[in-house]
Amino acid sequence: MTFKDLKLSDKVLAAIDAAGYTIPTPIQAQAIPFALEGRDVVGIAQTGTGKTASFVLPLLNMLEQGRARARMPRSLILEPTRELAAQVAEAFETLGSQHKLTVALLIGGVSFDDQEKKLERGADILIATPGRLLDHFGRGKLLMNAVDYLVIDEADRMLDMGFIPDIERICKLLPPSRQTLFFSATMPPEIQKLTDQFLKNPEQVRVSAPATAAKNITQKLKFSPADSKTKRHVLRELMRSEVATIQNAIIFCNRKRDVAVLHKSLVKHGFNAGALHGDLDQRQRMATLEAFRKGEITYLAASDVAARGLDIPEVSHVFNFDVPISPEDYVHRIGRTGRAGRDGYAAMIVTPKEMKGVRAIENLCKAKIEWIDGEPSTENLAATDFSERRERSRRGERGGAGRGRSKEAVVAAKPRETAEVRPIRQETPSADDARPMRAASTSTAERPARNRRNGDGSSVSRYHRELLPPATSAPVVGLGDHVPAFLMRPVRVAS
Repeated sequence: MTFKDLKLSDKVLAAIDAAGYTIPTPIQAQAIPFALEGRDVVGIAQTGTGKTASFVLPLLNMLEQGRARARMPRSLILEPTRELAAQVAEAFETLGSQHKLTVALLIGGVSFDDQEKKLERGADILIATPGRLLDHFGRGKLLMNAVDYLVIDEADRMLDMGFIPDIERICKLLPPSRQTLFFSATMPPEIQKLTDQFLKNPEQVRVSAPATAAKNITQKLKFSPADSKTKRHVLRELMRSEVATIQNAIIFCNRKRDVAVLHKSLVKHGFNAGALHGDLDQRQRMATLEAFRKGEITYLAASDVAARGLDIPEVSHVFNFDVPISPEDYVHRIGRTGRAGRDGYAAMIVTPKEMKGVRAIENLCKAKIEWIDGEPSTENLAATDFSERRERSRRGERGGAGRGRSKEAVVAAKPRETAEVRPIRQETPSADDARPMRAASTSTAERPARNRRNGDGSSVSRYHRELLPPATSAPVVGLGDHVPAFLMRPVRVAS
């Protein structure tokens, strides 16, 4: 099948030829015909299979007729990140070279004034992140009652980033007669509910099993102790072992601060590296991505902001410095390599406490990942974990769940409470016993600090214990025999 068989217009076909594309990918071949028929489409395909062109090409074809009015875009494309939105805008500029359609990009980190000027001129294609789109709508600079086509891209990433409430609000602002194209690499139950709510009898296009990696990507696991310094050393050795085949590589970390530390370490050891994470401003992020695309940067240390949808075809390797928190993120991370049919390589460094995450990834992908130097034995994992805890204890670090120790280690470290609880010895005061009044007048500093535990485990000081009534006494009526001193003072009657 060729693009001519998809019944695209001559202008779109001319742009495709100019871009050098000849044969559509499976997701493109199946989704584009349904989109041209005006049907709602739910497209599920592994990352790197050409989902962007699956909605760019039919939109260009359908928007050839008509013209946008001020502040009333004709189509809306929602993206989870600024980088992905900017990449889609570039795709429209490349594939829409034969059209005179206006494209507006609404993302954070850019001046509102420049974006408002584009909206005032009218936008045929509006590409936006949900937060910035709602900001413009709240300012009254945008009307969405003329949107005929809605595209929700990387829907599972929208779910991870907490955009689903914003997506629901945006969908309710759009006309109900619109056409909706919905694309994702995975399909969690929450996303399925969203499609059931806002899509009308959608056509399901599934070209691969959900959450599967491309077969042309070689996947490896590398064991490392949990010490961060040792882990960085393992990463450098792993990168040096692949230096003959590395064209460029992305190194993923779970946390932004780890990206900064890793970037500094790579530069210190002579690697041509850059950093990309959410704390950088938009200009820095775009400049770093552009330098990576041009080959000026060989290694890119990044957070998951670079894990979804970024199309950099020349990426030959992906290294996971951390096992991703969500198993679905692993599929997206390694999908940055092996794109457009190329061979890719993905390696992940695993510490003892991350073994559970590896099992979750293998269960999701339904495939076993091969270990470099063999899978670590149970004895090796236990010895490594013990060495880590001993080293942390030597340094005087506080352990706790989520700070280097597993939950099992925290439970094991807690002292066991004895089953036997000594009861409080109750004393029956004599008639002339003045201890309650004496204890009440004693200062806080003079009160005994020694405590005992009641039968229910609660702590009672000796001071309070002396004030307790005897256990064998009859129920106290009113104030009992002990009347507070202030009630015994004489009352003056005014004359």
